[in-house]
Amino acid sequence: MSTKRPYDPYDSFKKYSEVWEKQINDFIFILSNNNEFVKMSNAGTGAHSRYFEAFKKNQEALAGVLNIPTKNDLANVTSLTIQTEEKIESLEEQIWNLQDSLKSQSKDIESVVEISKEIIKLTKQLKTELVKTKKELADSKNLQSELQEIKFELNKLNNFKEDIEILKSQIKKNDHPKEPVLPGSGSTK
Repeated sequence: MSTKRPYDPYDSFKKYSEVWEKQINDFIFILSNNNEFVKMSNAGTGAHSRYFEAFKKNQEALAGVLNIPTKNDLANVTSLTIQTEEKIESLEEQIWNLQDSLKSQSKDIESVVEISKEIIKLTKQLKTELVKTKKELADSKNLQSELQEIKFELNKLNNFKEDIEILKSQIKKNDHPKEPVLPGSGSTK
């Protein structure tokens, strides 16, 4: 058996990458450790940021002319959408609370309606009782007037009876004549 390993291109690439990385890191360290490079890098960064700001302004102006939304416009729309969703959720919660209160009020109204039905039923019963009572009162008044007439007639009959008794007694006395007594006078002389 041979002790040679077969050729692996990835292993070679890895070795070259490590060497190259070390050299680039050393070069960056040497450059960044230099004050002139840092000053030049700082100036370049400042110029780049000014250029970038001008580019951004020009891009926004062009987007405004072409009526194309920018990143800021999309961020604003997203923010408004989130706010709208929160408000909608708040409104939904208020609507649910209103529905709950309407359901409870509906139950209260139903109970009031039931009580009102009972009151109407009792009122109708009282009305029929009142009509019956008025009829009975009228009947009792008629009976009272009839009783008064009967009482009056009984008084007449009693008076008539007394007169007859008096006449009977007079007739008995007339069997022995004395003075005649007139009927209805009620007294004897």
